[in-house]
Amino acid sequence: MSAGRLTIERIGVVGAGTMGTGIALLSCLGRYATSIHDPDEAVLSAAQTTIGEALAEGADKRWTADEAEAASGRLRAAESLADLAGSDLVIEAAPEDLALKRRLFADLGSICGPETILATNTSSLRVAEIAAGAAHPEAIVGMHFFNPPVLMQLVEVVATEASSTAMLVAATEVAKEMGRTPIRAKDSPGFVANRLARPFSLESLRMLADGLADAPTIDRVVRIGGGFRMGPFELLDLIGLDVNLTIGRSLYEQGGRPERWRPSPIQERMVAEGRLGRKCGLGFYEYGTGRHRERDPDLGIEGPTLGAEELRRIDPAGPEIMLRLTAQIANEAAYALADEVASPADMNTAMRLGFNWPLGPLEFTGMIGADRAAALLDELRERLGDAYVPAPGLT
Repeated sequence: MSAGRLTIERIGVVGAGTMGTGIALLSCLGRYATSIHDPDEAVLSAAQTTIGEALAEGADKRWTADEAEAASGRLRAAESLADLAGSDLVIEAAPEDLALKRRLFADLGSICGPETILATNTSSLRVAEIAAGAAHPEAIVGMHFFNPPVLMQLVEVVATEASSTAMLVAATEVAKEMGRTPIRAKDSPGFVANRLARPFSLESLRMLADGLADAPTIDRVVRIGGGFRMGPFELLDLIGLDVNLTIGRSLYEQGGRPERWRPSPIQERMVAEGRLGRKCGLGFYEYGTGRHRERDPDLGIEGPTLGAEELRRIDPAGPEIMLRLTAQIANEAAYALADEVASPADMNTAMRLGFNWPLGPLEFTGMIGADRAAALLDELRERLGDAYVPAPGLT
């Protein structure tokens, strides 16, 4: 594949955890010669096994047996970073540690040279901060894949002020060759999807704290009335309350501590108590034998809807739950547009593909109406504080 004068044939992946393994799998399937490196030999060996098993299991379902065999032949283990010399693109999928990522990019810059694109898969750090001090900051971009990469279609291609246009174009084309849908994102806190997703959990936690409804009720209203596959508390349990809180704290600090992004005391307390969600068996729900929630009743309602009568059939608090949640989704979208984090179309794509939302945030804004959202937020601000300050663009 060529993009301008850049030809991408060899891809290196640094980090053989869940994300790195998934990215390497997509790279092999995208017909790239792929080298994967991890400093832990056992982790690296396990990644090769995982990729081989995934290719075999997906044969005749997601790809053909011939494609699986060819992809397997494109993968090799890189025992050291030096073995990635000659790569046209290196994607870093190391832990979210700024100092670690800076060291990796400094080493990769000297090993690979200025013509190699160096991409970070960070989800919570600014790409420019990772690139700070690099010999060739123009070669550094963001390529944020979503977990699990083989199932999630979205890739955020993140540009810093120094990023080379040719390299951004090449990274975008690579994502397409991997079968993903790339969007272009500004190098700002949370990029696009993680930023626009903040109200989904934070407003739900505020409604829980206010006593509007309990977690199962809010989840049920959001699933049936909102058309979401999972409610906000189910999603927090799935992600891990600690993982979500770490990202939330980072965005809160990077964004200048806006009140609407302030981490929830409920979540802080639950993490301190070790109630982290599914991975430990206890979060907002208990995870033992059997189902953790009852099947939703068939009410003949197909969300998303803001119809008050329909929402009351789910729960008396249904109308207020959906109005508050939708107003905050619309509000964050207005703030993001003002910050020019992405195009309106890419913002909608990010949430549909990155978080499986039934509608994009601007489509939700169209449902509630910007004026109605602003009026509700003004009312809530008077009662509940500055987490509800309307974005200037919303009015």
